[in-house]
Amino acid sequence: MPKHVRLISLLMVCSLWSMPKAANAQALIPHTLQLDATKLEKQGLSLAQEAAQLAQFQQVDLALPRARLASQLAPGNDKVWLLLGGLQLQTKEFDGAIASLKKAQSLNPKNGDILFALGSANFQQKNYQAAVVNYQDGLKLKPNDPEGLFDLGNAYYLMGRLPDAIAQYDKAVSQDKKFWPALNNIGLINYEQGNIPEAIKRWQSAVTLDKQAAEPLLALAVALYTKGDRQQGLTLGEAALRIDSRYANLNFLKENLWGDRLLSDTKKFLELPRIQAAIQQRENSSSAPTPRQQPTQ
Repeated sequence: MPKHVRLISLLMVCSLWSMPKAANAQALIPHTLQLDATKLEKQGLSLAQEAAQLAQFQQVDLALPRARLASQLAPGNDKVWLLLGGLQLQTKEFDGAIASLKKAQSLNPKNGDILFALGSANFQQKNYQAAVVNYQDGLKLKPNDPEGLFDLGNAYYLMGRLPDAIAQYDKAVSQDKKFWPALNNIGLINYEQGNIPEAIKRWQSAVTLDKQAAEPLLALAVALYTKGDRQQGLTLGEAALRIDSRYANLNFLKENLWGDRLLSDTKKFLELPRIQAAIQQRENSSSAPTPRQQPTQ
């Protein structure tokens, strides 16, 4: 599973729709100023809603300037700052993201999602110890959050604390039986430790939960082929690459926490003529122009 950064999950449009309206100003403030302040904050919240909607459709370049302006118009709303920080994380503006997220935290220190986002900022900068602290603090506020548990597991994984990583992945699955990324990553650890049967079992479970999950499907294909079940391995490998051809890139796999043993076996697998043909076919279909629709008579 890719290094997990919770972004869109933090930016759900519904959370912004539920933002409280600005409170009325004190009676001694002139009426015109009261209306202006209220109007500005409402405009800010409206921009934040637009930004969240754009972010859900991966239109970050359009969402980010709206979120920046929203933070100026509604500076006292923690959700607006969380939105801005999440978008800055997505564009790798780490310093700005951390500043925005800390502003959100100062406004609402009981929001665990802010701490998880701060963990993601540190994680992406490979400051795994700081990420662990952020995730642990977030889990104190949201102890049953499967994504938070998964994030903490990934940080432990990259610190080499493999038993701790597996423990967090197991907790994530106990909170959400369908959370296949945690099963997938346990399989990655099992494979590196030489426990191939257990890795296969984990990846089979992940694929059962989501038949369109390319990562565990390809890992399962490599493991089966390597242990001698070549026909099934090739068939599953072709299916995985039809779903997502990015998994034919070893650098992409490494970014997704695949270890040296699995990468070595995958490199051999990807060089097989039948798999090379599947990759080429996928690339050709992706680059082929869309045929023009014939006009109706």
